[in-house]
Amino acid sequence: MHEAQTDLAKNPDISNPDDSRNRISKRIKRRILGLAATALALPLTAGLISGSVATAAPARTAPAGGYEEVFVDSSMGPIKVQIQWASRGGNAALYLLDGLRARDDRNAWSFETNALEQYRGDNVTLVMPVGGQSSFYSDWYANSNLNRQPVTYKWETFLTQELPAYLESRGVSRTNNGVLGLSMGGSAALTLAAYHRDQFKFAGSLSGYLNISAPGMREAIRVAMVSAGSFNVDAMWGPPWNPAWLRNDPFVFAPELAGLSLYISAASGLPGQFDQPRRPVDFVNTGSAIGLEALALMNSRAFQLRMNSLGIPATYSFPANGTHSWPYWGAELWKARGQILDTLNAW
Repeated sequence: MHEAQTDLAKNPDISNPDDSRNRISKRIKRRILGLAATALALPLTAGLISGSVATAAPARTAPAGGYEEVFVDSSMGPIKVQIQWASRGGNAALYLLDGLRARDDRNAWSFETNALEQYRGDNVTLVMPVGGQSSFYSDWYANSNLNRQPVTYKWETFLTQELPAYLESRGVSRTNNGVLGLSMGGSAALTLAAYHRDQFKFAGSLSGYLNISAPGMREAIRVAMVSAGSFNVDAMWGPPWNPAWLRNDPFVFAPELAGLSLYISAASGLPGQFDQPRRPVDFVNTGSAIGLEALALMNSRAFQLRMNSLGIPATYSFPANGTHSWPYWGAELWKARGQILDTLNAW
């Protein structure tokens, strides 16, 4: 009897079946809660041991070929971007920048040239942002007061932060890119590449203004921007003595271009195979294109001398004939194709 009482004292569940069931139920609940806590803790612990487990994003591949128009959020509002995807889903991209009179509906590279056809079979994504008339693709100080511009241009931010973030979500690399532009977009392409070396491996200027500090250039840009949308240049880079003018002058920041793959082109301004004016307005436009291209050639030649003095190599193309017009820029884009694809490993 004494031994029986001792066993009951050691194991009270035997004496009370209800208590036994309750205790078993509690133990099961504690076991389940413990297993759940362990399961929840495992990913966190793994993250502490190896950050890649906790933060790794799913692998993405760009669409294999095809054309798309998207709107990408920016501080300026949604920006339309025309995209031709790399033919085999590669991660390289070539940004094509428009000229001073950039339109709000389409990037002129998409309809004034055969750029899409040129690169359709290549493993590089063509990125053509729409808009930015007279912007020089810069971050402006303020909105232009001459034309009551509703927003302040922030194109450098868009092209180097907001747009790359979107493209990365579609499989395009943030670091394997080229940028090429004509006229206004030519100097802008070099500016973007110089200050964002982690993003761009190639930069190209076609008929660009690459010596903005030359006598008369700042005044010429002021007049041109008034004629193209009534934009006030002071809202862009401030008065002529503001340091922002030097920051955006390829002749000045030329040392920052060392190590980049560069393609620089400007024609003589003499009419060539694509200049066949027939109507009076054609003769006026051709005359304007002659003067603009001659100015671009002087700027580009001065830039070449500056680069040579620094020992920085670049590919130069100075055709004997050609004016400031799209057919010639389309031809130069084709001439630069091999260098671009080599640099981005995008054949």
